[in-house]
Amino acid sequence: MVIAPRSVAPVTPNDIRLFTLLASVPPGRVVTYGQLADFIGAPRRARWVGQLLRQLPKDSSLPWHRVINAQGKISLPILEGGREQAERLRAEGVLVSADGRVSLRLYRWMP
Repeated sequence: MVIAPRSVAPVTPNDIRLFTLLASVPPGRVVTYGQLADFIGAPRRARWVGQLLRQLPKDSSLPWHRVINAQGKISLPILEGGREQAERLRAEGVLVSADGRVSLRLYRWMP
């Protein structure tokens, strides 16, 4: 049996806008999935943002770790990158609670 390689969807203009905006989030700040979607003109597409970020290569230089959910919490399970995300945020001076919460009031980025 021959297994075809998984096809990769072409990069869209919205993808490029999202990646460009994400690259501009400064160290020590966080943004929510929904904010990113809103800022690029794709309201109510928070899940799409999460799916796109999940497909980033492991060695990506984009600051994916600065993206959290609307409740101010790390969405990734511990074994799927949640611990790494918390460590990266802490290294930038962001206070992350033991349960993965970040104060949006203190750390939310607004371009």
